Amino acid sequence: MSAHAHLESVDYAALDDHALVDLVRGGRREAFRHIMQRCNQRLFRVARAVLGEESEAEDVLQESYMSAYRKLDSFRGDSTLLTWMTSIVLNEARGRLRKRHHMVGLEQIDAAPDDTHQVIQFPSKFGSEDPAVSAARAQIRRLLEHAIDELPPAFRTVYMMREVEECSVEETASLLDIKPETVKTRLHRARRQLRASLQGTLAATMSEAFPFMGVRCARVTDAVMARLDAEQTS
Repeated sequence: MSAHAHLESVDYAALDDHALVDLVRGGRREAFRHIMQRCNQRLFRVARAVLGEESEAEDVLQESYMSAYRKLDSFRGDSTLLTWMTSIVLNEARGRLRKRHHMVGLEQIDAAPDDTHQVIQFPSKFGSEDPAVSAARAQIRRLLEHAIDELPPAFRTVYMMREVEECSVEETASLLDIKPETVKTRLHRARRQLRASLQGTLAATMSEAFPFMGVRCARVTDAVMARLDAEQTS
């Protein structure tokens, strides 16, 4: 069997991130598709949290993936691949915000007076449910997504990373270049604002908010692969 044929039979799903990176570095661009598929959900949510808009978040993902592919040799494994790529997405998304000139004054947000609403936790996992409950849950998810969209961007990004993607306080602080205490404060205030916005609506659907599956996932991964192929042949 030729080396090429052996590579064609690789079970990408069974490989860890470092093995996929090694394959990409060795010239197997198809392995990068699987890296994107593994990272898409979090990276889309993070980009959307920063920008508050879906189509621009998809654009950010494409550009971030192109950037990550070009500098994959600089990935040393000091952090997880997902953390490394999250940092690239955050940088790209912030660049878009600067171009918009709509940056919110973070100092003003962090110094804003707190309120006295009771804090509510939004569980990120849920158990088995009957079809009627599942249908109601879909409606609640839409309400929750709208409420998250209404948060100030600084709160929204922290909320998505901590509550939806379940990043640690330390990882969130490092990626956003803020203090751990600031992460905790913004999350606390985001929860309060959401509770006030939702008026007591219970939402146990965090793991499904802003899904990046199916058509959207295929659209971004296919577009990036096509761009990489075009670069290779140009």
